[in-house]
Amino acid sequence: MKNVYFIGIGGIGMSAIARYYKHAGFNVSGYDKTPSDLTKALESEGIAVHYEDRPDLVPTEKDETLIIYTPAIPADLQELVKVNLEGYEVVKRSRALGHIAKGQKCLAISGSHGKTTTSTLLAHIYTDSGVGCNAFLGGISKNYNTNLLLSGNPVLVAEADEFDRSFLQLFPNISVVTATDPDHLDIYGTVENMREAYAQFASQTDKDGYVIIKNGVIIDKSDIKAHILSYSYTDKADFYASDIKAITNDGKETGHFDFTLNYPSEILGGSGKIEHCTLGVPGWVNIENAVAASAVALLGGITSEQLKHALADFAGVKRRSTKKIISALRIVESRCAMIKLVRPFKR
Repeated sequence: MKNVYFIGIGGIGMSAIARYYKHAGFNVSGYDKTPSDLTKALESEGIAVHYEDRPDLVPTEKDETLIIYTPAIPADLQELVKVNLEGYEVVKRSRALGHIAKGQKCLAISGSHGKTTTSTLLAHIYTDSGVGCNAFLGGISKNYNTNLLLSGNPVLVAEADEFDRSFLQLFPNISVVTATDPDHLDIYGTVENMREAYAQFASQTDKDGYVIIKNGVIIDKSDIKAHILSYSYTDKADFYASDIKAITNDGKETGHFDFTLNYPSEILGGSGKIEHCTLGVPGWVNIENAVAASAVALLGGITSEQLKHALADFAGVKRRSTKKIISALRIVESRCAMIKLVRPFKR
């Protein structure tokens, strides 16, 4: 193959893989429905992107072209119809990521929420420490302004997406399950089917590796052959936070915290505690995400000193908090308008 063509190139997961193949020296191009900041960034990096359904723009060298598409693309899109009818090699994004992960130590973060921040933080820990990793992220890291990190170290950090059962293409060395709350029921039909997929994903973790599951997560563990460990925000678990104190500035709370990270000394040695950890982004929920990312990092060989520095230096995921705040305001506005208690907020 010398060409890699993406149908739906502007997606956060698709764009990371497009960048990967561009960096590897392939001719990369693709289609997306509408321009975005991501597609503009791809174009600035030398990747040709168009926004009309144009089968004539698919590379004509059929035997030298790999087609990668996202299942979010409608089946009747003419470009997709063409490549299927004419015998191109056509794979989903998840299969392409699974292929890239082979031969690397795969660290996969799954869950119906929390996986983007956790995987981005884990990738930052490996990068900030100087150990390095290859990372395919579900958001734009503020530390590096990209959703793709590359290094010579054969460690791959992946956000394991449950949509369309994509994460079943991964066979991790260490995996995390942050949550199995109902999601993508249009794909799975029932919560039980969705949780069965999570159980299968966890069971694909290497038997000599680790599956790290948040306390309280509902998942069948019977087929998991890897070592199973737990994590929590503050409840006792294999990994958890304690001694959490709000950090103040001029007497006002900043939203940041000082905490102790507790870990299983019988597995990792040491005292079992890393005191006075701080996180570069605010909010208690991010401490919970940090506990999960730290668990993977420590099991992967990152030192306590490297970990503490990386946690403090983490800048978060681009615009993610802003979007959540705006979304929350819109919900409040809608409910207030419905019950006619107060005027809608003015933004």
